[in-house]
Amino acid sequence: MNTTNKQQLATFAGGCFWCMVKPFDELPGIVSVVSGYTGGHTEKPTYEDLETDTTGHREAVQITFEPERFPYERLLDIYWQLIDPTDSGGQFMDRGRAYEAAIFVHSEEQREQAERSKEALKASKRFKAPIVTEILPATTFYPAEAEHQHYYRTHPLDYKLYQKGSGRDDFTELHWNGRDDKKQLLNRLTELQYEVTQKKAMEPPYQNEYWNHFEEGIYADIISGDPLFSSQDKFDSGTGWPGFTRPLEEGLVRREADYSGGEVRTVLRSRLSGAYLGHLFYDGPEPAKLHYRVNSAALRFIPKTELTDNGLGRYLELFERESRV
Repeated sequence: MNTTNKQQLATFAGGCFWCMVKPFDELPGIVSVVSGYTGGHTEKPTYEDLETDTTGHREAVQITFEPERFPYERLLDIYWQLIDPTDSGGQFMDRGRAYEAAIFVHSEEQREQAERSKEALKASKRFKAPIVTEILPATTFYPAEAEHQHYYRTHPLDYKLYQKGSGRDDFTELHWNGRDDKKQLLNRLTELQYEVTQKKAMEPPYQNEYWNHFEEGIYADIISGDPLFSSQDKFDSGTGWPGFTRPLEEGLVRREADYSGGEVRTVLRSRLSGAYLGHLFYDGPEPAKLHYRVNSAALRFIPKTELTDNGLGRYLELFERESRV
């Protein structure tokens, strides 16, 4: 299974592979995401072959990843939110064998993790119907034709129209961002944390937890725990809010255009939780002048001494390297 000592493969079928690449692409620890075909009985299938529904193959993505940076369990968390796990006949508007969902495991460890993840989804009672997504041994994976690789980049308009028309977005909104999910967040977060992360509120300047905080450590997403910023990149912006010159992991912070308030600004969100963080400005320190102005209420600070206990021990070398300079 290992492509190197520090890399592994993960293979997921979730309907049309055009929609299965972007959610995993460019995350920290993700080396590559390839669209292709697997699980069938013919060699070197083509896109046209799968349309005949006679090859036994399914459209799938194969991910090369570094488990120390992005564990397999996190990949599974993303996967379940991309599919309808109660559908055994395809996915959304695409029907037939080629579009049936499945997790193809590359080791006994992956199988155990996938089974636990599936059981946890069942136990959550998020879906009323039975969870039918199969967990199968990985077989030969055949990369798809070049035109199908990273379709969201090469055909952005077609991709957006298909993604919306397929019903995936509406399904995700219903089952993963519904009333029960909002209720759980209200129970987990303070009122201010909820208003900031979910409704784009801004906390008061100079009256928030981290505006003048410079202890060594990592600032994580208050909801998901994803590592977003480092104390090494924090600076006194003079605004009364925490300011950073860059994210700790580029792929975990998303930028969006914001046209509200009569001006164009860049909104910052935590990519995997969707939490609102703040805005990106261009009045920071030289040379890049980037200023990530972030609400304290969107963050949880983890001191350097507690990184290992929080599964973030891999970042200790950043502080050790700094101390040697």
